[in-house]
Amino acid sequence: MKTKQHTLKKSVTVSGVGLHTGVPANMTFVPAKPNHGIKFKRIDLEGEPIVNADVDNVVDLSRGTTIEESGARINTVEHTLAALVGMEIDNVLIEIDGPEPPIMDGSSIKFIEAIESVGLEEQNVMRNFFEIPESVFYKESDRQVEIAALPLNDYRVTVMVDYNSPVLGSQHASMNDISQFPKEIASSRTFCFLHELEMLRKNNLIKGGNFHNAIVVVDRVVSDGELDELAHLFNLPKVEVKEEGILNNVELRHNNEPARHKLLDLVGDLALAGRPIKGQILAARPGHAANVAFAKKIKRMMQKNSKSENIPEYDPKMPSVLDINQISQVLPHGYPFRLIDKIIQLDEHSVTGVKNVTINEQFFQGHFPGNPVMPGVLQIEAMAQTGGVLLLNTVDNPEQYWTYFVGIDGCRFKKMVVPGDSLIIRCELLAPIRRGIAKMKGQAYVAGKLACEANVSACLVKKDI
Repeated sequence: MKTKQHTLKKSVTVSGVGLHTGVPANMTFVPAKPNHGIKFKRIDLEGEPIVNADVDNVVDLSRGTTIEESGARINTVEHTLAALVGMEIDNVLIEIDGPEPPIMDGSSIKFIEAIESVGLEEQNVMRNFFEIPESVFYKESDRQVEIAALPLNDYRVTVMVDYNSPVLGSQHASMNDISQFPKEIASSRTFCFLHELEMLRKNNLIKGGNFHNAIVVVDRVVSDGELDELAHLFNLPKVEVKEEGILNNVELRHNNEPARHKLLDLVGDLALAGRPIKGQILAARPGHAANVAFAKKIKRMMQKNSKSENIPEYDPKMPSVLDINQISQVLPHGYPFRLIDKIIQLDEHSVTGVKNVTINEQFFQGHFPGNPVMPGVLQIEAMAQTGGVLLLNTVDNPEQYWTYFVGIDGCRFKKMVVPGDSLIIRCELLAPIRRGIAKMKGQAYVAGKLACEANVSACLVKKDI
């Protein structure tokens, strides 16, 4: 799995009709800044309202997942969201001039191909994974639906379906790594049973459905008269049934294509929880209603843990955004005042740095001999240097500038910092940078506990070169 956030290198557009509304739409994937998330924008409506891809915005589950916010509705979002998850895209603005994404061929593959045509751009911010902390279960006994999420340092999904049909029988599909999605899952098309077609039409659905964007499973004997009616319904000269029970002689792309499509839907619906997931998902007979109910359960778990998740985490196995050599190129500090070892997160508004404290620090020679404690003033200096990296990230040619620590307010020390500690320092802008001066909220943690905090100010001064 990708460790840093990604967006698209440039915009790309797909066009077509919506499956259920039948309304033509142009949908453009637009690159977005770090931590933007996935948002839809109805550019055909007054004010161009934004609809966040959020499970709490789900308003309808009639054969698809529909979200609504600020009076704007987006129908059938699951195939689009599945493609973004499968490509590990974190930040994108989806501009659409209609109420529903194009159904394309009934799968996610056309979205994948469009995204691949422009490529991805890595961003200097770590992905905000939600690691399933403990087993989570969802069950609907009347429909024999079960979904579980188990702890795992990866994202794996297994789906089992059983429609009590002699045509489909029991099927299962698995995705053991997210990298399998584009090739193994994305091309699997949506499907329905022949006996559902009339009901769907009566309920004002599948207006854009045809045999090019959906698989129709025939699970009973069909008369020639019914086939003629279907041909008229879909404006076709002729409709046929294959021996295996697939309408209009459509060739399956996979023997278990329906199960793979159910996995695709599940991946798309779970994207509405709002963060990339690390866990193993097991689902029996999933559908949009169960998927969304489970996504809500996952989101509530995220919110419950949100207080602790505001604390920056440091995983030494993860790659740094800036290593010590890259830091040295922008910060002029040298021994004994080089107090940041690596930057692990950096965007336009915040930065997180690491200071590994060892007994070999020069200040331990005289500061509380026999009881080494890192001086508070140096903790604040490390915080200022971390904030300096954020400030220098806002200008071109940062090596041409000095950063100066010019103010401090509300400083508090909460915990002693001693040799062996890793000091994780986060600085976040309190206001936009004006005239080269930045005001930041700084917090430093050890093992998840707040060690010190302060509001610090720093300024940029161009070197006299």
